[in-house]
Amino acid sequence: MNTPADLKYTAAHAWVRLEGAIAVTGITDFAQEKLGDVTFVELPSVGTRLKEGERMGSIESIKATSNLFAPVSGVVLEVNGALDDACELVNISPYGDGWMLKIKVEGDPAGLISADEYARTAT
Repeated sequence: MNTPADLKYTAAHAWVRLEGAIAVTGITDFAQEKLGDVTFVELPSVGTRLKEGERMGSIESIKATSNLFAPVSGVVLEVNGALDDACELVNISPYGDGWMLKIKVEGDPAGLISADEYARTAT
């Protein structure tokens, strides 16, 4: 399982790269592996206000459809439009080209854990 140490994680299998007040986020390598080949990603639109831990969309694969949960509270600044035509990027590069959202963080993202903590709990 690939869990880059420079990222933060949630128990709901999201990763977060904090760039100042901006959070770049997607699903973890563990999550994409469990899902299998991703066939569709439903994400919120730019300007949507998210609350940490609440449903923000869904991801479909050949195995299942799963809800996506907001890793932080804030406003969606950018959605990865490349996923509309190439959702397999989530499988190929979950921490790179397969990113999902850029969110302007509001408040303290209290639910984030370290790579080590995530690796111990991911099942």
